[in-house]
Amino acid sequence: MAAHHSVIVVGLGSIGSMTLWQLAKQGVDVLGIEQFGRVHTEGAYAGESRLFRVAAKEGELFTPALLRSRELWQELGAGYGRDILLPAGALSVAPSDHPDLQPTLASIEHFDLPHEILDAAQMRLRFPQFHIEDDDIGVLDLLGGAMRPEMAVAAATDQAFSHGASAVYDTEVLDIVETPSGVLVRTSRGEFTADRVVVTAGPWTAQLLPDLRDVVQTKTFALTWLMPRHVERFTPDVFPGFMRDLDDVHAFGVPTLDGYSIKICPHIDLDAFDDWADRPTTLSREQLRWIGDQAARMIPDLIPDVVRWSLHSDSWTPTKMPIIDSVGDGVIVGTAFSGNGFKFAPVWGECLAALATGGRNPFGDDAFSVAGHRAVALA
Repeated sequence: MAAHHSVIVVGLGSIGSMTLWQLAKQGVDVLGIEQFGRVHTEGAYAGESRLFRVAAKEGELFTPALLRSRELWQELGAGYGRDILLPAGALSVAPSDHPDLQPTLASIEHFDLPHEILDAAQMRLRFPQFHIEDDDIGVLDLLGGAMRPEMAVAAATDQAFSHGASAVYDTEVLDIVETPSGVLVRTSRGEFTADRVVVTAGPWTAQLLPDLRDVVQTKTFALTWLMPRHVERFTPDVFPGFMRDLDDVHAFGVPTLDGYSIKICPHIDLDAFDDWADRPTTLSREQLRWIGDQAARMIPDLIPDVVRWSLHSDSWTPTKMPIIDSVGDGVIVGTAFSGNGFKFAPVWGECLAALATGGRNPFGDDAFSVAGHRAVALA
């Protein structure tokens, strides 16, 4: 007979591990199932570091979620005994009329967020690491910083286990079937049943839930690191996490965490894919050369050659709005985080835990619903 649990979480990356943690904190009998190991390099979360922001350029809808997320990051770090969120600040540098700055400034004003606004002259004095054009400004989100994603997944999993959760690793989920008595999960290690199942499977979502193929795509994002000539100018105590828009190129990055390089990721478009086997697995010499050139234009102290890179795939929608919704009587899904989900991970985990225990998404249902995404797709 299949082992039965109140909730099963399928996929224990950033969102899944946080969901496991939130459910276990509530005393829920929860099992996690992960096709890889406890921490691995295949998920969307991997890659040493992430930028954390509260003043959301994506719009004011997200700022309350990020404020709550910051509280949960601090709680998680305190419980684990390690700093997961490094309070380095998050700096947006762009021309003063750049469209991303307006929603950022609106969030700052609406929620009275601690910040600084620097003109070009002040930027050159305060952050001489950047190349600054005369029409640039800097918006420093003082609640932002840099994050350690692999440590975060390990911490959330550890805390979930301490509250009684269990997990099986190296176990592929083959099928998820709703039955009159709950949900059956067929895996490479046998069958499990639960009252409800939460699917947080990232780029494998549509494979497990084929009905979502019309709204969920999969894309790959590139992370790149370059080496500064003076790495002491890029430590978290003097250099913030950042987003930089120069001409038509957007990049994000974080200060040095490894002691010899900084992450800076000028955006490149990689082809979307349907089958995991068809995902991009490499960057060309031309792409790497372009990334190095753009990064050195933004930060002249960088040697214009990529010293490390990695590719990470994620579920994606054109609107970049996530899906956090029930897709059946007993199946809940968190997906379509579009390479933008990690900073929200604990709060989205909290929302999924609420849905899995009969509650509602505290940040609203409509904006994150499958039906809402389908309406946009048909518009």
